[in-house]
Formats: sequence, C-alpha cells, structure tokens
Amino acid sequence: MSDTLAPASSATGSARPAPRGARAWRSPGGRISFLVRPRTLVVCLTLALVSALTLVVSVSVGDYGVPLSAVPAALMGFGERLDVFFVQGVRLPRALTAIGVGAALGIAGAVFQSLSRNALGSPDIIGFTSGAATGAVAAILILGAGRLVVSLGAIAGGMITAAVVYLLAMKNGVQGYRLVLVGIGVSAMLASVRDYLMTRADLTDALGAQIWMIGSLNSRGWAEAAAVWIGLAVLAPVIFAVGQRLRFLELGEDTARGLGVSAQSTQIIALAAASALTGAAIAVAGPIGFVALAAPQLARRLTRTGGTTLAGAALMGAALLVLADLVAMRLMAPTQLPVGVVTAVIGGSYLIWLLYTEWRGGRA
Repeated sequence: MSDTLAPASSATGSARPAPRGARAWRSPGGRISFLVRPRTLVVCLTLALVSALTLVVSVSVGDYGVPLSAVPAALMGFGERLDVFFVQGVRLPRALTAIGVGAALGIAGAVFQSLSRNALGSPDIIGFTSGAATGAVAAILILGAGRLVVSLGAIAGGMITAAVVYLLAMKNGVQGYRLVLVGIGVSAMLASVRDYLMTRADLTDALGAQIWMIGSLNSRGWAEAAAVWIGLAVLAPVIFAVGQRLRFLELGEDTARGLGVSAQSTQIIALAAASALTGAAIAVAGPIGFVALAAPQLARRLTRTGGTTLAGAALMGAALLVLADLVAMRLMAPTQLPVGVVTAVIGGSYLIWLLYTEWRGGRA
C-alpha cells in the first residue's frame, strides 16, 4: 500500500485516528476507504513532474540538439527525420530505462529498510546488489554469455543471495541488525568471488565486466526499457499489496501478530519480490549504487512520514536516476560518463551526511 493512500482502518477492522492533515476518502458504497495525506500527494506529484521535465530535457540535448519546441512532435513521430530518430530511437528509451530502474531500486530500498528497520538496510549495503552483480559477472566471464543470459544471471544471483541472507539472519524472526550484519558479510564474500573471477578472465572479458560493474545507461534501447518496465508491472503490485503489512511489522512482530499480520509470510513475499526487482534493475543497467539507499530516506524526509514510503521512494528513485543520467550524459565531461559514477558521488555524500547527523543526534 502506498504512503499516499493508506487504509483508514487497521487489519482488525477497528478505526484508527487519522494522521494530522489526512483526509478520508470513501467509495460510494463505503466498501473501500483511504486516508489521503495532502503533503505526501504534493511531494509525489512534484517528483513525477521533475522526472517528466527531466525526460523532456534529456531527449532534447546531445551532440545533435533537438529544440524543446520540436520535442513533442518528435515524440509523436512527426517533424524532421533526424529529430524523430534521436528522440524516439536513441534518447527516449534511455530516459525511460533510467526512470524504470530508479523506481525499481527505490521500491526495493524501501522494502529492505522496512524489513531491517535500519536506514542502512538497502540492497547496496546488505549484499543483494552484490549477489546480482556476481551472478551477472559469472555469466559474462565463465559462460561468455550475451545480454539475455547475463540478465538471468543477475536475477538468479540476487534471489539466491536473498535466500542465503534470510536463512542466516532468521532466528525467531528476522532482526534488523542481524540482517544488516549478515548481509555485509555475504557482500564481502561475493566481492572476493568477483575479484577472483576477474583475475582469471581474459583481459577483454575482464574489461567488459568491469565496465558493466560501474553501472551505465549508455546504449540502452527499447528492449532494456521494456524489460525493466515489465519487471515493475509484475513485481511492484506484489510489493504494494503487502505494503500496509510492512508498516505493521515496523511496529514490532508482536504488535503485527496482534493485528493479524503473519510476519514470516510477509517477510518472505516482500523479500523475494524486492530481490527480484533489484535483480531486474541490475540486469538492465548494472549495479548502480546508492539510489536504493538514498531514495527511501529522502522520500520519508520530504513527506514527513515515519513508515514505509513505497510510492514516494519509487518516484524519488526515478527522479534521482534520470537527473543523474542527464548530468552524466551532458554536464560532467565532454564524453558520456557511466551514470554509476554520478550516483556514487551523490549517494556517498548523502551517506556521509546521514552518518554525521546520526552521530550528532547521538551526541546531543
């Protein structure tokens, strides 16, 4: 369930007091009711607008510039032939891929942070990104596989890592600190496996794998855009369906059970769907770092909500990645940089700031 539309009643059916500023909406028959938080709605609409405007600018700029006034016609297939080619055939699928990958990573990051109840509990930190990347690198270096098999390797690596981390962290339920610590350990082991594979590979294959490991949207076309959006269409509804149960789990497993929520089944469903979504994003763009870490936290701060922010995290991730790709494509260097370089700078700076504020809060 999104943070914009939250059920007006709890799992037990008893009414809950509405958050300050929230407004109740009910269907004509009264069978469905939601609480609409105006601030969250405004933030989500603003992030969607930022993503849309950035997409328009992204399809306009480049070595062959397309005037902004000509972009709408080019998007619909009219106008100059070169305008249509560069907008529809080159830049639009790349921008849509960036938005889809960013949304997928934002949702996955929100799920992992909710399950671990830890700001650092993102796929980047607790090993799921490393698992997907290791699966893809193994497909590249051992099998010499093409893009399809590499994508399947990334998804399989992420899912296997998720299962291993969950089983190792499970003891009378999944505790947040244990999930993070186990994930960090598994991530370190997977990094050593990738390093070993790189040392045993041919120079050309190793170079290709290293470029893929940075994370990039260069040369992404309609096939990649379709793949990530299909993954979102299949997996995001599953995660949103258990979103409200994730909110209850954040109150503690005992409280969640008292509200009729099955903690273990919710954790397994959310973890599996979020891991597959992470694998799908990495399969398309490589292991782009820090978007899954920063997007849910920034969304929470903007919306001022204390629980899972799935809709806000998705829109924040989309806006962050499409903006980062625009910077990587045009503003950072004469040649295009991998977008993973830009997100690493942004995300690393955010992580330092987050740790500093936590440290300062602890000193207060």
